[in-house]
Amino acid sequence: MTEIDYGRFHEWLEEARSAAAGGSTDGGAARWDLLRRFQQEWGYEPAGGPGREREEADGHTESDALVDEEADDVDSSLAIPAALDQWWALPYNSFTDRAELYETNPVRPPTVRPDPTGYGVSGALPQVNPFVGPDEDLRVCVFMAENQYCNEWGYPAARSGLADPPVLVSARDDDGQEAWLLQSRSVSEFFLHLAVARLPAHYGWTVEEGVVSPQVVAGLREHLRPLGLLPWRELGARTEFFGGPDVIVAHNTGYGDSELVAYGRTERALQRLAERLGVDWSEWICAPESHDEED
Repeated sequence: MTEIDYGRFHEWLEEARSAAAGGSTDGGAARWDLLRRFQQEWGYEPAGGPGREREEADGHTESDALVDEEADDVDSSLAIPAALDQWWALPYNSFTDRAELYETNPVRPPTVRPDPTGYGVSGALPQVNPFVGPDEDLRVCVFMAENQYCNEWGYPAARSGLADPPVLVSARDDDGQEAWLLQSRSVSEFFLHLAVARLPAHYGWTVEEGVVSPQVVAGLREHLRPLGLLPWRELGARTEFFGGPDVIVAHNTGYGDSELVAYGRTERALQRLAERLGVDWSEWICAPESHDEED
């Protein structure tokens, strides 16, 4: 197995962002190719089947075909970002193959918040916010939610006309108040981030630490590099991801059972990381869940 240094992930992410921002003809391909590579590196292989049933309509995008004109929580006058349709159509979309690995619910077509039906609990953006102006549409279009809808992810309705708008998450802010916070810089980056947060837990060797010392945290920052993604906010957690040779480490400074979870493409990669951090994980490293699926 060829070693992959996830300390360079930030570089790859910046290259993909630059290709898209520069209007390159392969800008979209660069965004999605990073997702394809990441999935493949951790062991995901497309099943080759149709995945979730996909509807199409002549002259419309896939998501357009799913819009229910009668749905009170859908505003069919709003555009659906191109990146959202592109993601659903990817032939290597691991979510459509293995949705059970993600523990999230897709919302198709996106529904608006506040929800006129009263089902969705999140509100609109406040008049003063960093995402849209006070005279713009303050609603949020939700396209993904945590399994119990404790958190929802969406884009500002005022930015629905963009091909790849920023993604917000409904979560508690630093003052403990429910708010819309920036989760990812774009829809395509969100789906890459979601894969980072989910797939290594299934395909990688894993070790969890409930609480770690300041020395271990300092060692993480010394020996590994941030992936360049914004903190992942879900169920009270605030998780930053760091990368190194064949390893990704999730460090949670919010709520949760574990402060640190380390994922390795190989068991040896986690052993090397433990040596660098000055800890002993020899009895705590767990084999990948995916091994239980092998014949």
